[in-house]
Amino acid sequence: MARVLIVEARYYSHLNDMLLAGARKALASHHVEVVTVPGALEIPGAIALAAEGGEFDAFVGLGVVIRGETYHFEIVAGESARGVMALTMDGTPVGNGILTVEDEAQAIVRADPAQGDKGGDAARAALALLQVQERFA
Repeated sequence: MARVLIVEARYYSHLNDMLLAGARKALASHHVEVVTVPGALEIPGAIALAAEGGEFDAFVGLGVVIRGETYHFEIVAGESARGVMALTMDGTPVGNGILTVEDEAQAIVRADPAQGDKGGDAARAALALLQVQERFA
């Protein structure tokens, strides 16, 4: 049984509820804790801080970034993905469930466990990376 920390950016609560439901279902046989951060940019930092403690085996980042009228979308989408990838490349098993979408309708389809189940996909990705890490450790 893996110890998994889900770090969620709860900016869009109704969408995160769906992502979290999918992730929890995929991790049902594992020890799971959840922490909430203000936005997607904070997800990699929170994972990095938690990883230092050694309490968790794998991590899942969940959040939604919806394109707006400013360049802010590109910064948040790109930098949160870069941060998660940097953690992964440094050997931290992280499943990236940060949705980057054009509108709420796209987010609903991707977040809903009965449709896209990206929360579940991110959880399964974290477990897959953990297996690779254990295989080659």
